[in-house]
Amino acid sequence: MTEQLSLLIITYNRPTDLLELLQSLAGQDRLDLLNEVLVLNNASTVSYAEVEEYINAHPELKVNYQVSAENLGVSRGRNQLMQAATSPLLLVLDDDILFTEKNDLEKIAGTFQKPAFQQARCGVVTFRVIYHENKQVQKTALPHKQFDTYKDRPIFFTSYYTGCAHLLRREVLEKTGYYPTDFFYGMEEYDLAYRVIDAGYTIGYDSAVTFEHKESPKGRQPHYRKLASQWLNKSKVAWRYLPAKYYLTTAIAWSGEYLKHAISHPGTFFRTWGRVLAVPFREKRRTVSAKAMEYLKIVKARLWY
Repeated sequence: MTEQLSLLIITYNRPTDLLELLQSLAGQDRLDLLNEVLVLNNASTVSYAEVEEYINAHPELKVNYQVSAENLGVSRGRNQLMQAATSPLLLVLDDDILFTEKNDLEKIAGTFQKPAFQQARCGVVTFRVIYHENKQVQKTALPHKQFDTYKDRPIFFTSYYTGCAHLLRREVLEKTGYYPTDFFYGMEEYDLAYRVIDAGYTIGYDSAVTFEHKESPKGRQPHYRKLASQWLNKSKVAWRYLPAKYYLTTAIAWSGEYLKHAISHPGTFFRTWGRVLAVPFREKRRTVSAKAMEYLKIVKARLWY
């Protein structure tokens, strides 16, 4: 049994990548499983004329293309698309992703019908992601910190999902709500993941579908502002959902990560420390249940940072 899909894509200043993604989608055998493709242009500053021409020439892709008047960031942008989507399954892809096999849509539509995912009440699944450049598994896209242990497993359960290629049950959002609107960039998946688990769902990984990602295997150089945002947001997540000790270890560990990559911006370092230390005074705690904590331990979640 397969279910209908809505494909959700946010794009910013990558028209060539988006065009190639849509072209790879057009090569799928089962486009009838696709109810809609919702694309949000997040106030890009470059022309998308070629993309718009392609969309107009391929009505079979059912693309609803929207241009935002402002850059909504990841969280607000995805929230807008999720709220507009009409299908029971939401496939969320980065704009620099490519499909790799003609039957990918069919496999994706049947993902939650697999016995392992049915029995575990799985609500979100991350798919296998490899680098477009060298076809190696992308370490940062595998949803487990024990990369060497888990990278070759066909299916496993975990504590979070990765944003570049995942499938989400729409019903989950009815219980958890959407992404935090105070997160412009970074860690929004962790925030929602804890709420998914606390709502009684599990989070899975399935290697049956492989996507290629155009991110360089050398990694994208972290921008100091992005690092600061990740540090602050991960500290917020730890404070909101985990025992207090994990907020402290997360704040300290991520301050070290910032210094490692952006020591030349000390002003932002000290300002971010101030914002991180203010989190307990500004954020409400919604600590996950004992059952959720037990699940996190079973799947060997890295909670310290």
